[in-house]
Amino acid sequence: MPPRLRSALSAVLVALSCFLTPFGALAAWAAYGLTDSGRYVTTMAPLAANPDVRNVIADTVGAGILREIQVGGVQIGGARVGGVRMSATQGVMAPFVHDAVRSFTKTEAFRVAWDEGNRVTHEAVLHALQDEGRPGTVTVDLAPVTASVKHQLAHENVSLANNIPVQHTRVELLPAGELGPLRREFHVLEVAGFWLPVAAAVFAVTGIAVAVRRRRAITATALGTALGGALLGLALAIGRHFTVADLPAELSGAAGGAIYDALTATLRKVAWLLLGVGLTVAALAWLTRYARPVREFLLLRLLRERRASATPAADRAQQPTRAQV
Repeated sequence: MPPRLRSALSAVLVALSCFLTPFGALAAWAAYGLTDSGRYVTTMAPLAANPDVRNVIADTVGAGILREIQVGGVQIGGARVGGVRMSATQGVMAPFVHDAVRSFTKTEAFRVAWDEGNRVTHEAVLHALQDEGRPGTVTVDLAPVTASVKHQLAHENVSLANNIPVQHTRVELLPAGELGPLRREFHVLEVAGFWLPVAAAVFAVTGIAVAVRRRRAITATALGTALGGALLGLALAIGRHFTVADLPAELSGAAGGAIYDALTATLRKVAWLLLGVGLTVAALAWLTRYARPVREFLLLRLLRERRASATPAADRAQQPTRAQV
């Protein structure tokens, strides 16, 4: 193959590798990081101690409790009870309900409920995406969450824990109309999560192997990888901005940002790793460019010093000795 053609082919392969690297990292993170229920629960577990997330949960749960309040056996949601609207009743009871729920979010029972809720929700969505024959709306049963909370409260010697009913309450997660497109996207993501990183690695190795100047190809690949890591980090920052901006009114920006940061923590580490490794390899490749001239210069200088030190000794050995009388 002519050198010019080899250089062009190497440049194309290296460019493809650098282009696919950030997309491969993103696809692999989504296909293997977000689809593991245990890893997902572990990732979300620290958010149970986040004050912004706890405030959102306290507001949401408190509002749900207020909607279910009954006075004299009559539910007051949206109706008049004794000439008093629900809004006025809520205004009186809301602070007490909110404080009670907020106090519960600081307990170990809440952390158990948080972990169990994330686990059953993740498993329900994952099974729906993987099971092609499962029709209809995706729902989650809250009975395991209630059972876990009941067990934790009983472990903490709460007297009313045994009276908590464990009911099979189903909550809708995904409507039936959205399940089909999500399944197709999920399957594409599974394929891309494996083949994109493999293709990026193969292109990089092949591009370096066919290059005429391999040190230059290695430097270009390393710099392209570092650039891909920087672009991936920038994309995560931009995505965080738009995600927080598009949140519903009942979810605060601080809580949404905390959830986004927790989910993308591994991907941010990958972005920094690509940037650091790429710059390090490029620097080493640039430094080895001067290794051979320096080595030759040192060897030549060493040989000259040895010759210079050996010449006077030889001259002294050749000079005739003079006897003194």
